[in-house]
Amino acid sequence: MHTEVFLNGKFVGFTDDAPHYAQQVRAERRKGAISNSVNVHHDKDSNQVLIEAGRGRARRPLIVVKDGMPMLTDKHVKQLQKNEITWTDLVEQGVIEYLDAAEEEDCLVAFDEAEVTHEHTHLEISPVAMVGLVTALVPYANHMASSRIIIGSKNQKQSVGFYAANFNVRMDMDVNLMHTPQKPIVNTIMHDIAHYEKHPAGQNIVVAIMSFRGYTIEDAVVINEGSIQRGFGRSTYFRPAQAEELRYSGGLMDEVSVPDKEVKGYKSEKDYRLLEGDGIVYPEAKVHEDDVIIGKTSPPRFLSSLEEYSLASNIRRESSVALRHGEEGVVDFVLLTENEEGNKLVQVRLRETRMPEIGDKFTSRHGQKGVVGIIVPEADMPFTANGIKPDLIFSAHGIPSRMTISHLVELVGGKVGALSGRYVDGTIFASEKEDDLRKELASLGFHENGTERVYNGETGEMMQSKIFIGNMYYLRLKHMVANKIHSRARGPIQLLTRQPTEGRAKEGGLRLGEMEKDTFVAHGASMLLKERFDSDKTVVPVCEECGIIAIHDPYKNKRYCPTCGDHSEVNDIEIAYAFKLMLDEFKAMGIYPKLVLRSKY
Repeated sequence: MHTEVFLNGKFVGFTDDAPHYAQQVRAERRKGAISNSVNVHHDKDSNQVLIEAGRGRARRPLIVVKDGMPMLTDKHVKQLQKNEITWTDLVEQGVIEYLDAAEEEDCLVAFDEAEVTHEHTHLEISPVAMVGLVTALVPYANHMASSRIIIGSKNQKQSVGFYAANFNVRMDMDVNLMHTPQKPIVNTIMHDIAHYEKHPAGQNIVVAIMSFRGYTIEDAVVINEGSIQRGFGRSTYFRPAQAEELRYSGGLMDEVSVPDKEVKGYKSEKDYRLLEGDGIVYPEAKVHEDDVIIGKTSPPRFLSSLEEYSLASNIRRESSVALRHGEEGVVDFVLLTENEEGNKLVQVRLRETRMPEIGDKFTSRHGQKGVVGIIVPEADMPFTANGIKPDLIFSAHGIPSRMTISHLVELVGGKVGALSGRYVDGTIFASEKEDDLRKELASLGFHENGTERVYNGETGEMMQSKIFIGNMYYLRLKHMVANKIHSRARGPIQLLTRQPTEGRAKEGGLRLGEMEKDTFVAHGASMLLKERFDSDKTVVPVCEECGIIAIHDPYKNKRYCPTCGDHSEVNDIEIAYAFKLMLDEFKAMGIYPKLVLRSKY
């Protein structure tokens, strides 16, 4: 039976013995006769041999197994340790080969050396090689669902930590720096490989799994106020602002300086109060919204043709850099330099100390994220018989449906590590066994299941059930309520639609969609609903006869219809400006939008 052969998706010929042909390609690849980037897959269902050598494929290394024996021997390992051979040599010798997703379908991969049989074609170098660098940082990841491992991996990328050692000479956009980051008690082999202790992004804290007066609802967490005062989750937020002196045609250019009062668009003396003689704010100045941090003036936008006769056109315009709505902080660093064109460039970095507050986001490394529901005074926190108070209370409802058992195992492992003063290995598929941790915890004088007797901090009463409590590595995420809080009363509107502007920085409105409208209707909040739909309310005169928007002449104090003239009846009606805009666009397309008016009474 003929089998079609495809190379990079293009038909190249037929083969009579597809399995033998695929095996031959692999043998040639292992010998080095063809490139080791080639992968071959025999698809039995469609009776095709697919050979791939293109870019963009995810490939991973595996040890080749021949006749039930791995090709990688102890001799190879010793040579690697002595630096006599390299990884590339092993690939070239055909001891290790890279497989893509398609070729892996034809293979049977053994998990470890003890499992290898004559049927196996490959052996895992290490099970940790199945996952990426960040995912390998999740401890006990083999004890939870794959979807949660992915979430846990993504959460680590959003954590606040020590991102760069030279942060004080960098001008990065929107970065956070944790003040007291720590190396996790429960770590993995990847923490050592990636030198995680040089750029940690979390803190080891005491976590209790229990409910607290309903403040743990919807994945919220409860935080001990005393922990915050001692530095838990404290960070600094940095944000740069910049201005450059641009050159324009005609020899005109911008100028960084304190603007004169004659400048078009001059703000007020109060706004410029923090600028020094050179027009730049001084370091350590406390700044709030609308304060100017870099003073700048630009030439007028439109130069008149009679420029030499016109005095007004020589007035420069104001183009200073001021803090946007809702921003504040301290000027941390001022940098004067030049850009690629040789123009003067001014950069000012602002900093702001951020302490955890209600609405800030925290997570463990297992995808168990939650926002702060309440910050409780230390005296009201529950305490154990030993007087230990948790830094954070986590709701038990987050465990059953998500099945993140690794979250619970880490609590026990962290507790063992903290009590015995050592790091606990939680590497995926190669971690310290849960039974061993339990035995060690029992030998340290605690319940082997990690539970403890806990007392109510407010009443002093002993709680009926024992509480699961232990140490855990928690991350603070960059999603802070200070960057997202948003409200609006009256404010700026767009020129075209006369509706409120969009976005938090522009003091924008909060758009109410169809579904939000339905919730107000169901609630019976009719006045609130009306107010919401009045954001672009406008009154327009409409002709009774032809139903087209009429004209109101305020100088002559008269109304008339553009088509019917003066003799028609014109009445004012209340519509949304966006609707009026749509009518105008219909007219521009040659469509006659007739408004039929009827008396309300």
